[in-house]
Amino acid sequence: MTSRWVLEPAYADLSPDFGSLASVFALEGERITRDSISDVLRVEIAGVRYYVKRYRAIGSRLRTYFRRPRIEVEWLNLQRFSQWGILTASIVAYGVERRCGAFSRGALITRELEGAIDLAAMAANKDPRLADPHWVDRISRELATATRTLHEHRFAHNDLKWRNLLVDRQGRLYFIDCPTGDFWWGPFLERRVIKDLACLDKVAKYTLRRTQRLRFYLQYSGRQKLDASDKAKLRAVLKYFEGRE
Repeated sequence: MTSRWVLEPAYADLSPDFGSLASVFALEGERITRDSISDVLRVEIAGVRYYVKRYRAIGSRLRTYFRRPRIEVEWLNLQRFSQWGILTASIVAYGVERRCGAFSRGALITRELEGAIDLAAMAANKDPRLADPHWVDRISRELATATRTLHEHRFAHNDLKWRNLLVDRQGRLYFIDCPTGDFWWGPFLERRVIKDLACLDKVAKYTLRRTQRLRFYLQYSGRQKLDASDKAKLRAVLKYFEGRE
């Protein structure tokens, strides 16, 4: 059995709780989600809250040899976001354990973004900020820039929904939860880009004005007006979830 565990130096004082994979899997806290392969806990230490995401291997051992574990993909993607200048949750600790070379279990710990709320919750609660055109325009520009940055790196989020976009009290936008994001090329990249944009528009079409949605796309594309290729892309975006909602 081999184990790789990293506790970031800035959080060295949390070693009693987060110092090893074994101690992390022994943690108890507020249960946020749970399924057959993973769970998420919220743990509070010295007045600061942390999210602990834990994964376990089930099913075919052969798949765990050749496929990078979902939890590892997630922390690598959050690290990429930071490298590309996209705000995301601070990583506290991460790592995996393997048995005979196959993934056995792994975990990722992030610090809570204090006072932040996801855009889906804002829409569901009819948050008044979404009715402020100046606030919406500022967030739209931040989101357009970050999304364009991903796609310029030939990277697609693959789950770019409003629930995975957080805004803090200062109005800063954060990207979170990206365990299925990856690099793509050619028509495969274009298909994933369409999906990312369609995921964003899935809630936007019920929450924002049509002009605001169009302005977002122009901010994303860096154009002043649509050309033929833009119009074709927008048609593909609007059709992406047809019959699946």
